[in-house]
Amino acid sequence: MIKIIELALTPQEAQSEAYIKPMAGNSLAIEATRISQIKILRKSIDARKKDIKVNLKLEVVYDQAPNPETKYLFNYKDVNNAKEVIIVGAGPSGLFAALELIELGIKPIIFERGKNASDRKRDIAMLNRQSKLNPESNYCFGEGGAGTFSDGKLYTRAQKRGDITKVLEILHANGANENILYEMHPHIGTDKLPTIIANIRQIILNCGGQIFFETKVVDLLIEYNKINGVVTKNGDKHLAQAVILATGHSARDIYELLYSKNIKIEAKPFAMGVRVEHPQELINEIQYHRSDQMNFLPPAEYSLTEQINGRGVYSFCMCPGGYIVAAATQENQVVVNGMSPSERNSPYANAGIVMEIRTEDIPELDNYKELAGLIFQEKMENMAKNNGGYKQSAPAQRLVDFVNGKLSNSLPYTSYFPGITSSPLHFWLPENISNALREAFKLFDNKMRGFLTNQAIIVGVESRTSSPIRIPRDVLTMQHVQIQGLFPCGEGAGYAGGIMSSAIDGINCANKIAQKM
Repeated sequence: MIKIIELALTPQEAQSEAYIKPMAGNSLAIEATRISQIKILRKSIDARKKDIKVNLKLEVVYDQAPNPETKYLFNYKDVNNAKEVIIVGAGPSGLFAALELIELGIKPIIFERGKNASDRKRDIAMLNRQSKLNPESNYCFGEGGAGTFSDGKLYTRAQKRGDITKVLEILHANGANENILYEMHPHIGTDKLPTIIANIRQIILNCGGQIFFETKVVDLLIEYNKINGVVTKNGDKHLAQAVILATGHSARDIYELLYSKNIKIEAKPFAMGVRVEHPQELINEIQYHRSDQMNFLPPAEYSLTEQINGRGVYSFCMCPGGYIVAAATQENQVVVNGMSPSERNSPYANAGIVMEIRTEDIPELDNYKELAGLIFQEKMENMAKNNGGYKQSAPAQRLVDFVNGKLSNSLPYTSYFPGITSSPLHFWLPENISNALREAFKLFDNKMRGFLTNQAIIVGVESRTSSPIRIPRDVLTMQHVQIQGLFPCGEGAGYAGGIMSSAIDGINCANKIAQKM
């Protein structure tokens, strides 16, 4: 027989089947020896009370042989001689669009401005060790997009947009741990993602798709409001009936290209703020109530949000056991982001703490119109550079000092490899952002006693949580509202926010193209 049950166990009990199996037997009122198989369907941690529980949803097989392992089936076709679709960008939306096109019998041709994951890794190492920034190969640009070297979080609120299970199964089939299929907040780890992305690349190539790295698209071939192809940096023209524009939120040259060609784009809300970093041990003590079960629990996370003067201030991309990374794409910028390896074994915990920015909050709106948010981002990133010191050194301040408006005389150790410089962020950040963050930190401390401490630092600026621009598309066809055959896709188009939602958007675009073709 097969039964679905739910158990609430202590963290220690949830560690192994040696604990779980007897509990499952008790739940079903049977001897544990009758159980032949237990499969975890869902796992989450409830740390709201001192008595921490791990909630498990289990499929239990008993009085019969174990079920044979079932694998998600993918119908990848030979598309060597099929109709072609161009994809600009090899991030999650571009790669998953390519896989879906192959299943639909269409040949994807991907142009990626950055390098493959392996070569890109070397450029990131140079950035961390020597602050040498390659504008085309960094934490934002290259195979896999910004997600490849920025953690690999798979949690999303986009369940209604598409087949989340398919995305997870593709990642699992290409090397991700099985736990991403059942964890409430699944996470791959930046150390494992490059291999997974390389495996996906090989599927595309084996099926007849093409990928061109270090091949930047600089123009779109448009005639009578219909796209016919793209032009790459070396002047080559490439023709296709449809183009998926999946360039990510940092490809500012693409927004400028569209603007210069009078192709409709729109300013949209985004968020901006700082990274806050605590000792992971402190976050564990706050979240797990100094529990004696902490040794059996993963590094603790948090999610915080407040309304300050009509604007949301919230934590973003929380990285337990993680690192703050340098996410700039130009030498005159300092931008920070966060990531965690799969083991989450860094002694630090960091998160973006950002404020909602609406178009009416941007002083540049009157002069720059649709590009105003982009200009505002660049201004803040330039200010962070000017206040950060040498190369990619970032401006930083102890958390309590920031709240009290005081320059920090010293700074604690940090996970940010390029280094930090003491700076009065409370003074040079825009007043509305600075004030909102200071008030939010006080309120966050009410929810997490001990959060507001000078053991923590803030590092600036966290400016690329999402795109400040939307490339509008038709709701039904997913084509650009003005240009036939152009499919804006993913984070860069303003329709996704993270690996999962970007991948789903890519899959959806591929299906709309198949219907059209």
